[in-house]
Amino acid sequence: MKVPLLDLKSQYQDIKEEVLAEVSELCDSQMFILGAKVEKLEEEIAEYCQTPGSVGVSSGSDALIIALMAENVGVGDEVITTPFTFFATAGAICRVGATPVFVDIDPKTFNINPELIEEKITNKTKAIMPVHLFGQPCDMNPIMEIANKYNLVVIEDACQAIGTEYKGRRVGSIGDYGAFSFFPSKNLGCFGDGGIVSVRDEEKIQRMKIFRNHGMDPKYYHKYIGGNFRIDALQAAILSIKLRHLDDWSAQRSVNAEEYNQLFANSKIADKITLPYKADYTTRHIYNQYSILVKNGKRDELKDYLWANGVGCDVYYPVPLHMQECFADLGYKVGDLPVSEQVAKEIISIPIYPETTTEQREIVVKTIEDFLLK
Repeated sequence: MKVPLLDLKSQYQDIKEEVLAEVSELCDSQMFILGAKVEKLEEEIAEYCQTPGSVGVSSGSDALIIALMAENVGVGDEVITTPFTFFATAGAICRVGATPVFVDIDPKTFNINPELIEEKITNKTKAIMPVHLFGQPCDMNPIMEIANKYNLVVIEDACQAIGTEYKGRRVGSIGDYGAFSFFPSKNLGCFGDGGIVSVRDEEKIQRMKIFRNHGMDPKYYHKYIGGNFRIDALQAAILSIKLRHLDDWSAQRSVNAEEYNQLFANSKIADKITLPYKADYTTRHIYNQYSILVKNGKRDELKDYLWANGVGCDVYYPVPLHMQECFADLGYKVGDLPVSEQVAKEIISIPIYPETTTEQREIVVKTIEDFLLK
C-alpha cells in the first residue's frame, strides 16, 4: 500500500456536490471579482479567527506584503522574523524594501525564540513577524510585551495555522494582523492561490481593502500605491464550503498525530527520533505538518528510502533563510543561528492529512523503523 504525503482527491470526493453547485451558481452570475462571495468569506473567517474583520487577498504571500504596506514598512526599516519558515515570510519583507532580521528558533517548537528578540531591536526596527510553524502557535505573550514596549507592529504569519489556539486565543487575533494562506495543501485550501488578512483594528480594515485594489477609493481615484491583491470570488466560494468542514478535519489531524506518537513510542526507534513537541501554551495544534527529527545524519537517506518504498514525505525546510543565496548580502554565516541550522539537517515530515488510515500510519512507522534499524 502506498501512502501519499497528501491526497486532496479523497477530500474533494466528500464535498464534490457542494462545490460543484456553488461553482455553477457563481458561473451563472458571472460575478468573479470581489462581490458577495468574498464578503461572505471575510465575515466567516473573521468570526472563525475571533477578529473584528478580515480582508480576502490573492495569496498568503500577498497577505504578508499588504499588511507591511498598510503599515508603511519599507526602505530603511527592519522586520524581525524567523529563519526557519517558508521563503514567503522573508520574501514579503524584502518585497516592500525592508530588511529581514533573523532570530533563532526554540529547539522544541521550531518557532521563533522570544528570549532572543529584544537584543535584535534597533532604531530601524518597525515590526515583528512571528510564524506559527506547522500549526503550532508561537509564544505570543512575550512577543506582544516586547512589541508594546518598543511600539512595534506585530504581523502573525499564520499561513500554516488557521484555527490554532494560543492560551485559548485563535492565532491571527493576537497581533495587529494575521496572514493566512489558502494554498491547496493547507488545512483550509482553495483550488489555486488565495489568502486572507485578519485585522485587529476595525479602522484598518477599510484601509486594507483599498490597498488590495490598487489603492483605489473611489474608482479611478488612487489615494495609495496599492496592488492587485484581490481574492477571486470563485476561490472565496469554495473556501466558504470547506470552512464548514475545517474543525472536523483539524480534529482528525490531532487524532492522527496522537496515534503516530503512540506508534513511535511503541516502536524500536523511539531513541533515534524526536517527535513533535506540543507546548503547554498550545491549547489547539492543527498539525499542518507532522515533523520528526532524525538523528545521526540519516535524514536524507531516510527520505530516499521512504519514497522508494511508497511513503510520501518532504523536508520543511532544508536550508534556513539566513543561508539562502538570495540573502547572502545580509552577511549571515554558518553558525550564526545554530538551532535553525541543526533542525534543518534533521527534520522530515510524514503524512498527516485527515483521510489517512490507521493502517497507513502503521506502514509509515514500520518503514521508518525498518530503515533506522538497518
